[in-house]
Amino acid sequence: MKKVLLLLSLLIAALVLAFQLKPIENVVDTVAAIVETPSLINKDSLTIKSRVNIPEGYKRVAYPKGSFEDYLRHYKLKPFGSKIINYDDSEYFWQGGHVGVLEVPVPKNGIQQCADALIRIRSEYLWEKDRKDEIGFNFTSGHYCSLQKYAEGYRPKINGSKVSFHKTANADHSKDNFYKYLNLIYMYSGTLSLFNELESVKAKDLKIGDMLIKGGSPGHIVILCDEVVNDNGEKLFLLFQGNTPAQSVHLVKNLEDASISPWYQLEDDAVVPVSNYAFNSAKFVRFK
Repeated sequence: MKKVLLLLSLLIAALVLAFQLKPIENVVDTVAAIVETPSLINKDSLTIKSRVNIPEGYKRVAYPKGSFEDYLRHYKLKPFGSKIINYDDSEYFWQGGHVGVLEVPVPKNGIQQCADALIRIRSEYLWEKDRKDEIGFNFTSGHYCSLQKYAEGYRPKINGSKVSFHKTANADHSKDNFYKYLNLIYMYSGTLSLFNELESVKAKDLKIGDMLIKGGSPGHIVILCDEVVNDNGEKLFLLFQGNTPAQSVHLVKNLEDASISPWYQLEDDAVVPVSNYAFNSAKFVRFK
């Protein structure tokens, strides 16, 4: 009887020890995974390209200097660890989904939301390249509103879904007036207008500057801002976004695949979680 009790005691002790060691095994596995997957982030750098390293086996896709693709790749970032700030100077409630904050001012009026932030960045690029005649966007109603006509003094008269343009202001081609134009676009354009207006792109043809978009209320949009490729032709991308409420534009983490984060592998008709939003039934589009 004593032998049976001794064997039972030893068995119970072994089981207890096994359960005690299990968390240790998990910790060891986690530490090993971290060691084997080094961070791709350079915390002391201040551009998108220099902030994020290339995953092993990939190389950056080349684009001409001065192109929109090159402009996005070299966009300036705030120091690492900068927080996402809402338009009213409050901190966004969740700070765990980004690896960088872009140097994009957030107006205090609160109307520069997700689509508007990307409209601003695209428009500022065209302004800087003296391609101002290319700046123009559709309202959600479908009516086209160009910077050129706005600078000439034309303003929209909006009655429900009907829009007409009339010369009611003096001509003003200044940069201050350019930002007044953008405020107008922010008011009457958004994810739904861009979803309907812009050319669709297949995942195999994606490049920097293309966007993943879900049109509607609420909708969302992110833009591809860097691109790498391996010898098999497989591509990865970095993404940044604005948000609602209006807030700091930020470079997002890949919360689904830590081994390549913040890079993303993008496919057609796939669910793509980005920070605080999951794209489903979305499409890729490209600025004109």
